[in-house]
Amino acid sequence: MPKNITSEVKLTNRNYLAEAKMRNHFVMIDEPVNKGGDDNAPTPVEYLLTAIGGCVSMTLRMYAEKKNWDLGEITVKVSQKQALTSEGIKKSLVEEISFEKEVTEEQREKLLAMAAQCPIAKMIKGETEISSKII
Repeated sequence: MPKNITSEVKLTNRNYLAEAKMRNHFVMIDEPVNKGGDDNAPTPVEYLLTAIGGCVSMTLRMYAEKKNWDLGEITVKVSQKQALTSEGIKKSLVEEISFEKEVTEEQREKLLAMAAQCPIAKMIKGETEISSKII
């Protein structure tokens, strides 16, 4: 059985500055000044967008390698969009994927379908249960 993946986040006493540890890696999290932070690091949403872009690009590389397709560099830009609706603000995510090398229309269709198979995208779409408890 695979080992559980964990991330431990500790919010410091400096406004919203947090320290996160994942395996042997450390990152900082903060909010911009206009949200009460000191803008010392990316926000949680920015890390989420980065996780999606990283996951999609890696998923596409793995698929392309199995097909022996040379895509060159893969760029995934992920943006959060907001729209005011009758029910309030609706948020959505937009992925813009590009390749250094040319791809055929058939490859484009298959790569787009594979992008949706990224595990992080599947989590976001509601396929992963989250349970919370105070210990």
